[in-house]
Amino acid sequence: MIINRPILPAPWEVLVVFFRELGKGLLIHFAVSLWRVTAGMLLSVAAAAPAGLAVGGSRTMNRIFSPVIYLLYPIPKVVFVPVVLLFLGIGDAAKIVIIFLILFFQILVLVRDQAAGLSPQLIQSLQSLGAGRRALFRFIYLPASLPAILTALRQSIGTAVAVLYITELFATKYGLGYYIYYNGSTLLDYPAMYAGVIAMSLLGLGLYFGVDWLERKLCRWKFVN
Repeated sequence: MIINRPILPAPWEVLVVFFRELGKGLLIHFAVSLWRVTAGMLLSVAAAAPAGLAVGGSRTMNRIFSPVIYLLYPIPKVVFVPVVLLFLGIGDAAKIVIIFLILFFQILVLVRDQAAGLSPQLIQSLQSLGAGRRALFRFIYLPASLPAILTALRQSIGTAVAVLYITELFATKYGLGYYIYYNGSTLLDYPAMYAGVIAMSLLGLGLYFGVDWLERKLCRWKFVN
């Protein structure tokens, strides 16, 4: 009300447009973005969790691969956006791979540290009962690393959604990033642009609370009084 410029419409006007746009394509853009970020998250967990358990559970592998991890982890993965787009084209694969790259190293480092920090007495007690490496991973390393996996996901959701916006600016017609940019920069429809911002915020919140729900289901021992 103070600024009184079209670029900053009233909140109630944005809410009206948001619900109107749901039936005019915004829901499709939301579904496409949800698919991309969810696929990237699932792939990163499927690849990084076993790798982190393997590296953290073996001193030899930890000694070999830790220098490589320390070298690659600090590099901002956003810089690989043009490279991935050149290799994989303009489809969903490139956008999913970029999200995967961001989440992979965060999950890998946290899971490796969690697995490497397990009490040797706990591992030895299970080995004394005849447990092999597969049993150790199933009953010791994996349950102990689940909180680290979910924590890494929770910390990475904001970054993943931000990068999703960047990737959806390039050569695509679907996704919330495209929707926000197209309405704001091409059509100059600012209420619709902010409706897209609300949708992307809801996407991030939904993913965050979804991971929180998973943690309560999979790590019940953390919430026992």
